[in-house]
Amino acid sequence: MDTPRQMATASLGHDYVEDSCFFSYFTGPRDLEHHSRWPYFFRMYGSVIPLMILPLALVAIWATMITVICTYVHDIAISPVLLTVLGFVVGLSLSFRSSTAYERYNEGRKLWSQLSSTTSSLARLVWVHVDEREDHEKEDVLDKVAFCNMLVAFAVALKHQLRFEPFTCYDDVDPLVRHLPLTAHEAPVREEPRPSAWKVSGWVLGLTMTEPNPRRFVKEAPRPLGNVPLELLAHCSAYVKRVVDNGTFARVPYQTSALNTIAMLHDIHTGANRIVSTPLPLAYSIAVSQITWVYILLLPFQLFHALGWATVPACMFAAYIILGIALIGQEIENPFDDGVNDLPLDTFCDQIRRDISVITSRPASDAENFLKRDDHAVLWPAHGGGYQDIQTQSLESIRKLLARRVVP
Repeated sequence: MDTPRQMATASLGHDYVEDSCFFSYFTGPRDLEHHSRWPYFFRMYGSVIPLMILPLALVAIWATMITVICTYVHDIAISPVLLTVLGFVVGLSLSFRSSTAYERYNEGRKLWSQLSSTTSSLARLVWVHVDEREDHEKEDVLDKVAFCNMLVAFAVALKHQLRFEPFTCYDDVDPLVRHLPLTAHEAPVREEPRPSAWKVSGWVLGLTMTEPNPRRFVKEAPRPLGNVPLELLAHCSAYVKRVVDNGTFARVPYQTSALNTIAMLHDIHTGANRIVSTPLPLAYSIAVSQITWVYILLLPFQLFHALGWATVPACMFAAYIILGIALIGQEIENPFDDGVNDLPLDTFCDQIRRDISVITSRPASDAENFLKRDDHAVLWPAHGGGYQDIQTQSLESIRKLLARRVVP
């Protein structure tokens, strides 16, 4: 099943989307591996300029109309004293709006960084410290791999949940959870019709009436959709109980650490959902929008006496600054969406998958083997010999070499 962003790009045609550098400027998520040599002044990728095209056009028309009236019909200009009074209020409100939005963005990044650290730590704990029984060695290895896969599935499922994609049929999560008893499996999948190119253009230009409701699938679900990340954590806890019961995870400190780590994953899940479900208060968002637009629309009346026909470009430039700051705050308010300026959750999930794959790529029993390799220079730089060579020396000689390793 395609996500809404994938359906939007598909509606413009696969070849056009892949080959058009123009359209790639306005679609996400951001590719962290891409490096641009262009100065920030000339960049369009990630800019809010597309969202400002229509508002700036409206400001230009309005400023031109007021300037024409003041020049040829009747002077309706007013004292510029309001620039100082209203400017302070607008600056204060926009500053609070931007700082609040970035605080949410930064908190979201911290939560996802904590998720990456926690999943790799839990995978390492289980992979190394859950024993493999001689008569069930293959079964125990596959069970540990299945547990690690559930950790990857948790990260991917959390990403989809934060984007209001409640099903389990997405390409990146279905192979990891299709075998698990999850409530979302039983919900009938409802695909969104592919939007037209005109509707996608409206999204790019910031027309709110063309944007779909991201919670539509959740609100219109005919059956309960469950909570995939939470159910995955329950299955992880069930695995820990199983290995404790069969004696392969016998040490109490390791058990406690595993259960505490699963609890940390639950806290991350709750914190991320708190950010998504607690937007900026609606009254404040409306007030900021109204104050901003009143200030912009009053600018031509206050600037005409001082600037004349230069009022039009001056108003457009002022609107660019004010609306740009407001739109940036709006862009990053939900850091888990799939826009250019949102967190690249796809990349983060793929990094978690790669990290866990590295952890499970070698058996934990290899530690004794590689420690005793002859190319292991244990006492380098005091002695360049390998492990077997060092082992033939006396303990006193080894201690002397250790003393020589101290760098003055």
